Amino acid sequence: PPAGFELLYQPDVVRLYLSILTESQNFNTLEAAAGALQNLSAGNWTWSTYIRATVRKERGLPVLVELLQSDSDKVVRAVSIALRNLSMDRRNKDLIGSYAMGELVRNLPSRQQRSAKNLEEDTVVAVLNTIHEIITDSSENARSLIQTQGIQKLVAISKSSQSPRETKAASHILQMIWSYKELRNALQKDGWNKSHFQVKILN
Repeated sequence: PPAGFELLYQPDVVRLYLSILTESQNFNTLEAAAGALQNLSAGNWTWSTYIRATVRKERGLPVLVELLQSDSDKVVRAVSIALRNLSMDRRNKDLIGSYAMGELVRNLPSRQQRSAKNLEEDTVVAVLNTIHEIITDSSENARSLIQTQGIQKLVAISKSSQSPRETKAASHILQMIWSYKELRNALQKDGWNKSHFQVKILN
């Protein structure tokens, strides 16, 4: 039987956290539960690999994706980081790319304004880092990003954000997208060119 820290990495624990995420209306509780899954699924060791697969098998991914619509900045941040960690699993990455990309992009600020929820810098950076993880080694997920009108927002952030962290994170995504040569024709048809994607990243 499991003992010590192994008790944290059991299917029953995952089901408990997912139940909380489904039923709770309290933003602090939601943030804590998403943060717990975020921590359990972090890293490359055996238990976190197991947790990433368990969350998928317990149908937890749609629960997390829905919470990206939350009005709470801290819930969106915790859920975004959890999804980034979960997408280290290849099957999860494919599913998250298909079903979460639109919600992630909606949380990004546009040229006219911060996102409708006016998310804090840390949260915008978390969303950007999640998008980067999702499109890494997946031109199909990068295509989903293009189809959700994400390029316009990313270019705006890279050129006009007052936050160096946001600018850097957006620029990394743009460079990754341009690295997929099979996507360039579609991007150019939409009016984009190499200069939009080869943004100089300041350290």
